[in-house]
Amino acid sequence: MEFKGTVHRYGRDVDTDVIIPARYLNTSDPAELARHCLEDLDAGFVGRVRPGDIIVAEENFGCGSSREHAPIAIKATGVDVVIAKSFARIFYRNAINTGLAIMECPEAVDAIADGDVVRVDADAGTITDETTGQAFTAQPFPPFIREIIEAGGLVPRWKARLAD
Repeated sequence: MEFKGTVHRYGRDVDTDVIIPARYLNTSDPAELARHCLEDLDAGFVGRVRPGDIIVAEENFGCGSSREHAPIAIKATGVDVVIAKSFARIFYRNAINTGLAIMECPEAVDAIADGDVVRVDADAGTITDETTGQAFTAQPFPPFIREIIEAGGLVPRWKARLAD
C-alpha cells in the first residue's frame, strides 16, 4: 500500500471533539462529517485538503471521546494516512476498523513540515519526505491490518470474506 500527498501538520493532543465537533454527531454520513472535519482547530482545512493528502501530528492524536465519527470524518475528506508520534488507543482501533491508515513514527513527525509532499510505503514501513529527501522507518502494517484498510474497514472486510 502506497500513499502520497501534501502534509497538513498539527500539534499534540488533537482530540476527537476537535476532529469532529459533537454538534455534528447526529449524522453518520461520511460526506457530511467531512464538511466539518477539524473546523474548530483549522477552519480552512476542508478547503485545502485534497484526495491523498496526509495528516502529521504530535503525540496523543485522537484523544478524548471514543467516537468512530472522527476517523470516518478524516477519511471522508480524502486524507489517506495519519502519521503521528502516538495515537490514543481507542482512536487507533477506530481508525483501523473504519479503514483509515495510521502510522506511528516520531522521527518523521519531528522532521516533516506543513506543506511537504510525503510518500508512504505502508508495506515496507517507509516514509519519505519528497520535499527534503529525508526517509524514515516505521512499523509496517501487519497483513491483517493491511487487509482491513484495503477493504475500507473491518465490516467491508468481513462482508467480503463471508461472501467468498
